[in-house]
Amino acid sequence: MAKLLTAAQAGTVESSDILIMLAPAQAGTGIQVELVSPTLQQYGEHIKNLIVKTASAQGIQDAIIHANEKGALDYTIEARVKTAIQRALGERGF
Repeated sequence: MAKLLTAAQAGTVESSDILIMLAPAQAGTGIQVELVSPTLQQYGEHIKNLIVKTASAQGIQDAIIHANEKGALDYTIEARVKTAIQRALGERGF
């Protein structure tokens, strides 16, 4: 289990990218995802599930994640979530 130390972000709002902003949440609240996307009705649930799955795989249990998606592919979403988490954990090199 990893505990987020600070708020962090990764990505951009350019076409084919996603901006991930995450912050620590109260213990026991889980991972909360707020998504803005032009394809929200079509792919919103898939994107939210991918964000939660990626954060969980990194050991995150409690976080507030704001995502502004602009047509990003799955591997881009995963990379942005992982990078934001590493930054929020205070790991160097990101």
